[in-house]
Amino acid sequence: MELNEIASLSGKGGLFKIVKPTRSGVILESLDHKKSRLIAHSNQRVSTLHEISIYTTTQEGAVELETVLSKIWEEFKEDPGLDSTSSPEELRGFMTHILPDYDESRVYVSDIKRLISWYKILLREVPEILKGEKKEKEVKAEKPSESEDKETEKEKKPKKVTSKKKNTDS
Repeated sequence: MELNEIASLSGKGGLFKIVKPTRSGVILESLDHKKSRLIAHSNQRVSTLHEISIYTTTQEGAVELETVLSKIWEEFKEDPGLDSTSSPEELRGFMTHILPDYDESRVYVSDIKRLISWYKILLREVPEILKGEKKEKEVKAEKPSESEDKETEKEKKPKKVTSKKKNTDS
């Protein structure tokens, strides 16, 4: 699973796996032990984690969530040491440690709480995303099979072009 397959739904806590699109929205499955499904309609705000960024004061203006999550993993592994009941000073200190140039005026304490909550959910439900591991199927899919190699070799050989002229002298 990748970050573009996991979504956040406005007004709902937690994270959701994107199951499949429908005519009127998308089917989501919660990333918890309940695995409850719901339909997010087109008037609801659904954001994949791949498209979420955190504001910074750098020239780029933002850093992708994936980069921030990997920094948290590198630094803290399985225990970031915070939760939703941590003080605002602790949360801002944590954020400064992970992303020193984050924009304090645009990144709120509630955003940092949400980041930590998402990190813990990902760690519990799909830790391979944080660890940067690829599933064996994905790795095998990247390697071409022998039959594919033979097909590409055939395509590389030049084909003889023959043309038949019609005899029009009558």
